[in-house]
Amino acid sequence: MDNAEKKRSITVGIFVALGILVLVATIFTLGGQQKRFVKNIRVKSIFKDVSGLKAGNNVWFSGVKIGTVKSMKFVGNSEVEIEMAIEAAEQKYIRKNAKAKVSSEGMIGNKIIVIYGGTANSAPVEEGDYLKSEEALNTDEMMATLQENNKNVLDITRDFKFLSKTMVRGKGTLGAFLTDSVMAANVKATVVNLDKASQNAIRITAAVNQLIAKMNTKGGLADNLFTDTTVFNDIKTAVNQLNQATATASEITSNLKQTTDKLNASNNAVGVLLNDEQAATRIRNTLGNLESSSKKLDEDLEALQHNFLLKGFFKKKEKAEAEAAKP
Repeated sequence: MDNAEKKRSITVGIFVALGILVLVATIFTLGGQQKRFVKNIRVKSIFKDVSGLKAGNNVWFSGVKIGTVKSMKFVGNSEVEIEMAIEAAEQKYIRKNAKAKVSSEGMIGNKIIVIYGGTANSAPVEEGDYLKSEEALNTDEMMATLQENNKNVLDITRDFKFLSKTMVRGKGTLGAFLTDSVMAANVKATVVNLDKASQNAIRITAAVNQLIAKMNTKGGLADNLFTDTTVFNDIKTAVNQLNQATATASEITSNLKQTTDKLNASNNAVGVLLNDEQAATRIRNTLGNLESSSKKLDEDLEALQHNFLLKGFFKKKEKAEAEAAKP
């Protein structure tokens, strides 16, 4: 073998070795991305629509890639069962009550499976467990919703346009309110009055606060009335006495009324004296007669004192009175 053939053989060997190295590196790289050389557990979930998900797509948990989609197959009534290979090292973080949903890497990126949720009181997932799935909105549903929202926005815009034109033309209550200068002046006056009323309310509130502060002053009358039981009992006693006095006064008034009624009546002696003129005249005549009779009686008694038969009796009586009057 000449030198040219040797060089050719060495060159071919080098390229073959490099190809084998590239192949091995590629295998390890793809295997690392697919987690083929990491211990995995198999977890499944069933979806009604996988939105273009394919085997080999990634599985994410809390923003971290933890596995890949291994296989997909139809089950039941047009449902798709997805089998996921999840790293055993991340198994303890995923709970049995966690959920899985189909999402995207960005707006137009590859489809992925996102595992989320789960509570600490639930056990970690195990080999062959099924996670509950949540159906995500697909693009068609999002576009339909967006189209409906656009129609609603268009309707609202038309209504607002019509309303604004009506207001500018001064139609309707709101339009008249915005365009009528008299109404604007009235509104301005109302605002001024409201401002005055608010200022008065502030002053009244301040006065009430001052009054309350005075009422709460220690040793004041109001404070004693509210807090001192002795003062309260004294006031209560005074009120009771006042009530009793009022009742007594009412009773006296009633008695006076009864007496006045009797004085105004003519069926009793005093009423006759006060109200019957004829009886009063007779009584006056009687009193006059009595006065005349008493005068005549005095004259008769004086005549008897000068009578010789009784003169000695009266002298003895005067003498006895004089002796009794001596000290």
